[in-house]
Amino acid sequence: MAGTQRYLRYIIFALVALILLFFISSSSSVPSTNWAGSTPNTPPGPQGGLGQQEKPTTPKPSNGLPPATVPGSRMNATFVTLARNSDIWEIAKSIRQVEDRFNRKFNYDWVFLNDDEFNDEFKKVTTALVSGKTKYGKIPTEHWSFPNFIDQDRAAKVREEMKEKKIIYGDSISYRHMCRYESGFFFRHPLMLDYEWYWRVEPSVELYCDIEYDAFKFMADNKKKYSFTLSLYEYVETIPTLWDAVKNFTASYPHHISEGNSMKFLSDDDGKTYNHCHFWSNFEIGNLNWLRSQAYIDYFNSLDHAGGFFYERWGDAPVHSIAAALMLRKEEIHFFNDIAYYHVPFTHCPTGEEYRLKHKCHCNPKDNFDWNGYSC
Repeated sequence: MAGTQRYLRYIIFALVALILLFFISSSSSVPSTNWAGSTPNTPPGPQGGLGQQEKPTTPKPSNGLPPATVPGSRMNATFVTLARNSDIWEIAKSIRQVEDRFNRKFNYDWVFLNDDEFNDEFKKVTTALVSGKTKYGKIPTEHWSFPNFIDQDRAAKVREEMKEKKIIYGDSISYRHMCRYESGFFFRHPLMLDYEWYWRVEPSVELYCDIEYDAFKFMADNKKKYSFTLSLYEYVETIPTLWDAVKNFTASYPHHISEGNSMKFLSDDDGKTYNHCHFWSNFEIGNLNWLRSQAYIDYFNSLDHAGGFFYERWGDAPVHSIAAALMLRKEEIHFFNDIAYYHVPFTHCPTGEEYRLKHKCHCNPKDNFDWNGYSC
């Protein structure tokens, strides 16, 4: 009798367990995301935010410029990278750095631009690494070629002279196209026109510390328009007449120069000469609507027609830096001391041991370029 009762209890217990398992499995049967399938780049958004599939179309404001925010908790922002197919594994390293240290929490988009078509391998690898949407664009030929006002023979002679002097990238045509493109066109690419904020990322960079807050939102909330982590002196041989071109611009467009600007960062004699200081533009978080403003377009066009991108070797870093320092107020430019950044050969490592420990930094503070004599 006791054996029979024990057997019945086992039967009842087994039936109850089976019923519970059925209800549990039924209530949690959500289709899984196929990360390697046809839609590998549609992860859910961060808590309180929006994933790729949920993101509604953002209406354009009446002035035609992209708004600062999108519905939800995120800013209307994207990472942007100028790269070629051959850069695939170096940019893969950079993406992992950015995703692991920052973007896995926010899932912002990423725009890749190339003067050629991106191949399938580049798209497959980068899409798998990015938590937001990825977009791939080809640069228009007219933005990556010699404008018709450039004397090709004169430009070729300059490249040969710079090669003999062993000036870095002095004989490179593609480097000049890149500098001109980053100075005046990337923010006008059709893929960029939907965004207001950008974060520029180069191949082979490192982020040494966790970034726990939304850097785009910080920029917007604090009315910042341009930011940097490193500043240094430009190679004098590459920009001998750049400041003359800038002074021609300021004389022609004095209304574009802001009161309360940062002229003292650029010049030690109230603008008579340029001290060659610039923000290192391989890291930038900035406002695209400012770059698309009439003031900046007039500035770029003035410099472009001066010919220095090809008759010398003007870099986009001093071009951006001079524009920001002259056309923005001091308080609109931000130094991200807390973003630990490396791009060969320089490192920015945040000051303060307490901060570095809290945010899991792995940079050596002795490598911090801020205290180097070549730093501005």
